[in-house]
Amino acid sequence: MERGVPIRAVCRAISILQEINQMGSLSMMQISKRGRIPYPTACRIVQTLMYEGLIEQEPARKFYRPTALVQSLSQGFQADSLLVEHSRRHLRALTQKIGWPVSLTVRVGTHMVVRDSTHAETSLTFERYYPGFRLPLMDCASGRVCLAHMTPEELDRMMDWVSLVGSPGEQEQTAYVSVNTLNKIREEGYAAIGWGQHNLTPGKTSSVAVPIFRDGQFEAALTMIYFAAAMKQGEAVERHLPDLKSTAAAIAEEMNRGDLHETETEMEMAVLN
Repeated sequence: MERGVPIRAVCRAISILQEINQMGSLSMMQISKRGRIPYPTACRIVQTLMYEGLIEQEPARKFYRPTALVQSLSQGFQADSLLVEHSRRHLRALTQKIGWPVSLTVRVGTHMVVRDSTHAETSLTFERYYPGFRLPLMDCASGRVCLAHMTPEELDRMMDWVSLVGSPGEQEQTAYVSVNTLNKIREEGYAAIGWGQHNLTPGKTSSVAVPIFRDGQFEAALTMIYFAAAMKQGEAVERHLPDLKSTAAAIAEEMNRGDLHETETEMEMAVLN
């Protein structure tokens, strides 16, 4: 088999499982028609899926339905995996255009956590940052953007939380996160940190972050990381902020389009059921 050519039987099995899972229950003839495959082939695939415990036959009729085991197929899918799915091609395109790596981060507790990045796709980086790398919320560009888009009540709770469970360094940083600073970040649409200290190469890189919105609410931060010695902060903002903002907007548009499609699909399924 040539490289890149899919295994047809696997594709058909996945398609059949999706059809049964979406419809709730199907007969063998319905499976054959909906999957657009010959009846004997549908029978063999259904028998295989039953053997693996993913589907079962109804007790009173020859209809096939999913079992609880199908839930195991989604265990590795996190709530923000859809965000990564919609963002990936935009992140790569942005790095190809500007040269610098970019990262996608979400807030988890008092940290911003990397969900995806393009550090491995450019030579303009000191290190590679993989999903799971954490940055302190109070002292990174993406964290400042996140804080700037919290409601006053959310911000107060977060400050209290950091004062209780944050490290001494994090607690000290709350003094530098003023309401005026956050208002400015929200108005200008970005946050910048020079000579960042909380990364794999402290003091060697700077960053500029912009928000990504989902249905008008802050969802994640898109951050460009560059060599601190290569550009001054003002130059970095002037050169690359428009591209960062347009990429964030494109990701938001794609996510919102995906949400609309899911809503329409759910409505269609409700009508069918």
